[in-house]
Amino acid sequence: MASTPASPLLRFAARLLGTREGETPAVIAGAALFFCVFTGYFMLRPVRETMGVAGGVDNLQWLFTGTFVATLVATPLFGWIASKVSRRTILAWTYGFFTLNLLAFAVALAARPDDLAVARTFYIWLSVFNLLTISLAWSTLADVFAAHQAKRLFALMAGGASLGGLVGPLLGTVLVAPLGHAGLLVLSAAFLATAIVVAAALHRWRDHLPAGATTAEAEDRAQALGGNPFAGATALFRSPYLLAIGVFVVLLATANTFLYFEQARLVAEYFPDRTRQTQVFGLIDTIVQALAILTQVFLTGRIARRLGVGVLIVAVPLIVAGGFLWLAFAPVFGVFVVVMVIRRAGEYAFVRPGREMLYTVVAPEQKYKAKNFIDTVFYRGGDAISGWVKRGLDLLGEHPSLAMGIGAALALAWAATGGWLARAFHRRESESASIH
Repeated sequence: MASTPASPLLRFAARLLGTREGETPAVIAGAALFFCVFTGYFMLRPVRETMGVAGGVDNLQWLFTGTFVATLVATPLFGWIASKVSRRTILAWTYGFFTLNLLAFAVALAARPDDLAVARTFYIWLSVFNLLTISLAWSTLADVFAAHQAKRLFALMAGGASLGGLVGPLLGTVLVAPLGHAGLLVLSAAFLATAIVVAAALHRWRDHLPAGATTAEAEDRAQALGGNPFAGATALFRSPYLLAIGVFVVLLATANTFLYFEQARLVAEYFPDRTRQTQVFGLIDTIVQALAILTQVFLTGRIARRLGVGVLIVAVPLIVAGGFLWLAFAPVFGVFVVVMVIRRAGEYAFVRPGREMLYTVVAPEQKYKAKNFIDTVFYRGGDAISGWVKRGLDLLGEHPSLAMGIGAALALAWAATGGWLARAFHRRESESASIH
């Protein structure tokens, strides 16, 4: 991806995407990275959801707790890898490990397809896998691109995630019969291995088109981060900015968990057949990703440039608060689908790109270790705690709208945290610009 005269095709792509000179190959590579990760994950997501329902809606909080415990084990292991290998190979080592995991699960599912223990282990593993792989893909982009580029380009590259979110469920639906669950896992492993190659191309682009980087910076990216495996946690609690991102993620996870449990309850109530459940989950995924990709390509970048990051990370929480109140007064499946689609599409199109832009103004070690700690431990911790809270509220059968009212209040707190973060981001961005 070295600097060469742009081909007519690349010039056309640059005009279409709104990229600047030399950026188009990197945007395509970033979108391809997300496409590979999300296609591989979303092929398996409907299967995971069905496994969760099969274990009993009343037991979901145990799976969420198991996921949190597994995350606590996985996070220091990732921190150790990030400390020992160069920044440009952190993704390759981590994705390579997960590729081997997928192949091992493929063997286990082929040998014991009806084993409930294997199913529950896979549910927990996939819940850890998706957060780590997606977080690391964003860490790589935050490392490769500057803050001013992130505002213009992150949403475009996130379009690859939404496209993968569309293609993945379709591939899973078409191929599950001829390949079986084990075959889908092997195909997912192939997509993840391809992502390693694409990430390496992004780092080469950064080396050859550094956009102001020096040789020293390029050499620094070839060095290991150093430090200890728990540096992400210690950095987090020393920085009000990072801690606020952590609170933002916990509140996001809480809103998601409340809606996730409501989804499981309503789908189990309206669609008792497992095949129909998987189809419903897949249909919701397809609608969400279609809306997200249109928004990411045509709106998100323009909104970020003209209105700032704050709009991206505040608007959706406010809408979700209204959705919770709507569900409190009309707890039916049709209303839930509208709220769930808006929440998830808004998260992919606005909240996630905006949230990842926040990391472009922190130190390299924080982009990997602290970010990973927030994206995994904080997210799954929020899942686990809110899962038990939601289950407790559901047991209060005489007050079915209580959980939705609490969800609305938490969503408003989520929006307020986003507003504080947006102001802090702009201060850091201005300070960085004055230094350079």
